[in-house]
Amino acid sequence: MPSEVRHLVDRGQSYPLVRLTGVLDDQTAGQVRSTLLDVLAGQPEAVVVDVAGLRVPGPDALAGLRAVLDETRDWPAARLALCGGADGTPWDSTGWLIAADREDAYRALGKPDEGLRTGLELEPVLGAARRARELITETCARWDAPALTGDVCIVATEMVNNVVAHARTAMSVLLARHGTAISVAVRDGSAVLPRFTGPVAPTAYGGRGLLLIDSVASRWGRLAVPGGKVVWALLNP
Repeated sequence: MPSEVRHLVDRGQSYPLVRLTGVLDDQTAGQVRSTLLDVLAGQPEAVVVDVAGLRVPGPDALAGLRAVLDETRDWPAARLALCGGADGTPWDSTGWLIAADREDAYRALGKPDEGLRTGLELEPVLGAARRARELITETCARWDAPALTGDVCIVATEMVNNVVAHARTAMSVLLARHGTAISVAVRDGSAVLPRFTGPVAPTAYGGRGLLLIDSVASRWGRLAVPGGKVVWALLNP
């Protein structure tokens, strides 16, 4: 009989709560990954995953949870907490924060840092990049990070224009502050991941957007998520 994992996402908490029930194994690992990446793509500060109803046949099944942590370590840089895992499974091997129950998880994570995440929904139309730059300029001023305004605007402009020109889907522009650094990300509805092959020939037409992002960002990447992808960059002063 095929394995199955069911999930319920509660966004009414201080941090999203994902409840997983069923069996975590090779057949369901991809489904769990997709569920968690879909939640993380909203760029929450933290996510709590309740695994009290999840059965893990063996330690190898936890590789998917470790992969989620690795894939999102730089973006969205969310803190990840597991709770309810009291069946002897080596949850510590995932690298996640481990708590006895939901209350302990939320207590360990503490209160959210208000005002350090913001976003904007855009259609793939002329002027979308300008609206993104307006948000960035206002946000960087509010976060007392004016020195990063120019580079964040450059990155966001390239990302948004790429969606307008190629993906042609609605998009979400997400900004977050991580200490003195700022991340910018754009999620769209196209599953096609951009490929970076390094410098292009001076006579080449196009292909310089990712090169420009690579030149100003400390780190950047792209992540396939349910229904599309996220392209992100982290910028330091």
